Amino acid sequence: MNGGVGGAYGSGKAGSGTDPISLLLKPHVILRLLCWVFSIVVFGCIGSEGWLKDKCLYNNDTNACNFGTGIGVIAFLGSLGLLLTDIMFNNISSIKVRRRVVIADMAFSAGMSFMWFVTFCYLSDSWRKAPYPKDGYGVNNLRGAIAFSFFSIFVWAGCIFFAYQRYRQGADTAFMTSGFEGEAGMPGGAPYTSYPDGPEMNEGYQEPPFSSQKDMAPGGPGFQQQAY
Repeated sequence: MNGGVGGAYGSGKAGSGTDPISLLLKPHVILRLLCWVFSIVVFGCIGSEGWLKDKCLYNNDTNACNFGTGIGVIAFLGSLGLLLTDIMFNNISSIKVRRRVVIADMAFSAGMSFMWFVTFCYLSDSWRKAPYPKDGYGVNNLRGAIAFSFFSIFVWAGCIFFAYQRYRQGADTAFMTSGFEGEAGMPGGAPYTSYPDGPEMNEGYQEPPFSSQKDMAPGGPGFQQQAY
């Protein structure tokens, strides 16, 4: 299980290198890039026009602005880290390490999908209660942060789905490589042959040859007939 990996967990063989074009066309990488972009939009919108004279425009709730910005930064760093693991994935030779990376991907994506749901609910409720900003200052950015928080829920949920698919592929590959191939092709040894019995056992047996005609003469060995 710790040896070289031949295409386990939805990627190429260990040490096969990474083709940038084929990497960018993978569905989970596309979703990862969307997660990264959406996180920038959220914390960028709140940071640029979510505040007015140190006052959060989400109903003057400082926690709402800080929470949305914090989740956006965490999602930004997390998606960037997962993108780096996607780039380096083919260089991971241990199937156990690949498995841990995919499980971490599933866990983090699930956590971020839930946190974006909380962020969307929090910002939406705060915006619903907030007075309309004077001269409409920051309205588009405030609404944009809410909208992209909502979109992020489903994008991260898609990452969970593809991470689970990669996990299933890796589990199937590990099972196939560790299973038996049948009696005639069992790894590590030659086919078993039964011990011969019956007439075949005696085919190599031969009666001991007579030592000589002389030894069989009356009187035993060394006997000589007297001459008359």
